[in-house]
Amino acid sequence: MKNLIVVTGGAGFVGSNLISYFLKKTKKKFISLDNYSSGSKKNHIINKRIKYLKGDTQDIKKILNKYKKNIHSVFHFGEFARIFQSFKDFDKCYESNSLGTKEVFKFCLDNNLKLIYSATSASLGNSGKDKNLSPYAFTKSKNLELLENFKNWFKFKFEIIYFYNVYGPRQIKEGSMATVIGIFEDQYSKKKPLTVVKPGSQSRKFTHIDDTINICYEAWIKNKCAHYSVYNKKSYSILATAKMFKSKIKFIKARPGERYASSLAKMSLNNKIIQRFGKINLKDYITSFIKGWKLWKLKVHLNQLRKEILTLNL
Repeated sequence: MKNLIVVTGGAGFVGSNLISYFLKKTKKKFISLDNYSSGSKKNHIINKRIKYLKGDTQDIKKILNKYKKNIHSVFHFGEFARIFQSFKDFDKCYESNSLGTKEVFKFCLDNNLKLIYSATSASLGNSGKDKNLSPYAFTKSKNLELLENFKNWFKFKFEIIYFYNVYGPRQIKEGSMATVIGIFEDQYSKKKPLTVVKPGSQSRKFTHIDDTINICYEAWIKNKCAHYSVYNKKSYSILATAKMFKSKIKFIKARPGERYASSLAKMSLNNKIIQRFGKINLKDYITSFIKGWKLWKLKVHLNQLRKEILTLNL
């Protein structure tokens, strides 16, 4: 019986949350394949059912060769996943999203494995024109075309899930791969102004990681060979989102590849997109984060006072 699920990017934000959820919902074992370019050992889950492997997806055939007979399915989340940074690190973006992903697709095809692939709204916005807005969007849109050809050429089956500005636990908060909400949380906790890219009116359908993972599980369990999108119905501008933190705001200059709306265009891929809507509200999440941070600061302060009192008593 095939009892292994492979998660590329399993030490990353989305991958680690998916493994956590599937450990509870299934009896499967897991292999995480991650090159740790943005993933972290801090996201490792201590469980005998998980094996963590370090490596690039371009080498997936070699790395997973001895496991392939036991693999049930592959969640491919291990790609270069930032728009602005794809201009600066084009080679890394292309190597990961084009060369690496091609090897993942081929590995699944050759071994008759179920593939669940994370697509992005970044390649489909603005009536499909945004697919050429950045190297990241371009590579992701080309991967969708390749999968459709695989389906037509080889009757290859897969599930596609379109992610929309995912946020929540284990998100990256610092560095070039940080998420918008992660950056705001980090700046807020350090009492720094929240940086908003001009003009600030760019809208996003921020979706909590729990809502995203729920749909990943639905797609995996139903096995429809379908396209899914998961997002919140309510859109917020970047500026409006920053204002929810009730902190100082600093505008920074516009960047290449910046999207002004987060929307799903109708594609000529002959696939109906199954829409699912997030249940977790962004405002509630940010309010909870602020309360939690203030409570943590209070506990730190009280602990410090206790130490000082004990020192005086001694």
